[in-house]
Amino acid sequence: MNKAELTAAIVKKTGFTKKDAEKALSAVTDVIAAALAKGDKVQIVGFGSFEVRKRPARIARNPRTGEQIKIAASKAPVFKAGKGLKDSVN
Repeated sequence: MNKAELTAAIVKKTGFTKKDAEKALSAVTDVIAAALAKGDKVQIVGFGSFEVRKRPARIARNPRTGEQIKIAASKAPVFKAGKGLKDSVN
């Protein structure tokens, strides 16, 4: 499901106009992204939680040449599904 399909599903479920559904979806994703950028954790009870995890610097190997390369430390957004979401999928 892409963003357009998700917007259409929101319109069908809520009765919002397409424009309002797009605004709502964009607002939710923008707020989550802003919170993660600040280093906050976002928890939606019954759905899951979003957080940022630090990845340490490491040495990797180029499989083609065997040469060692350094990979810099970074931060990665992570989603962990909540119990309600896990139960609905299973």
